[in-house]
Amino acid sequence: MQQLEIGSDMDFQSEHYKDAYSRINAIVIEGEQEAHENYQKLAELIPNTQEELLNLAKMESRHKKGFQACAKNLKVTPDMDFGREFFLTLHQNFQDAAAQNRIVTCLLIQSLIIECFAISAYNIYIPVADDFARKITEGVVKEEYMHLNFGEEWLKANFEASREELEEANRQNLPIVWKMLNEVADDAKVLGMEKEALIEDFMISYGEALSNIGFSMRDIIRMSAYGLTAV
Repeated sequence: MQQLEIGSDMDFQSEHYKDAYSRINAIVIEGEQEAHENYQKLAELIPNTQEELLNLAKMESRHKKGFQACAKNLKVTPDMDFGREFFLTLHQNFQDAAAQNRIVTCLLIQSLIIECFAISAYNIYIPVADDFARKITEGVVKEEYMHLNFGEEWLKANFEASREELEEANRQNLPIVWKMLNEVADDAKVLGMEKEALIEDFMISYGEALSNIGFSMRDIIRMSAYGLTAV
């Protein structure tokens, strides 16, 4: 309720808001572009699910166009250099894993970490968004759950063979998320999104995904703690 009140008082045309929005919007656009490319790569790595993965890639491309329209609606130019820098480490980790045919690591980065990061951010953003962006984001978040579900189902079906690599990939990549959340916290707050809410929503989404795959609650608590001290 508090966030809804903040949203109703938001001055979407202020220079302060637009400055922060230029970076947040760039992160979202770049995130959707990264997802588009990642699902195309996964379609090469998992050819028996190629059609489904290419459809997911197309969805991400549509999402990118939707968020570009949100920036145009507010007459904001996204800071794409910032967006690309924001995702650089996760991007490189995905590329390295793909080059080594480490499908499990690629799925953890894209289908779990990035999708959970996006879903939590969109859920926190929707109550404080301008009317145009709210409609776009509500449509996007429904489809993001489908993307998360693909990774969950594949990893669940291959859980025992994937478990060791999943834990290793979690150790390597989850601390990056906490750094990313810290980096974006000030701009997110200008848009009415509190860092604590983003962290809580991400941890819930990520924990549920790990549970759906087959990890125990003890495993999830241990795995979710990696890098949390950086928050």
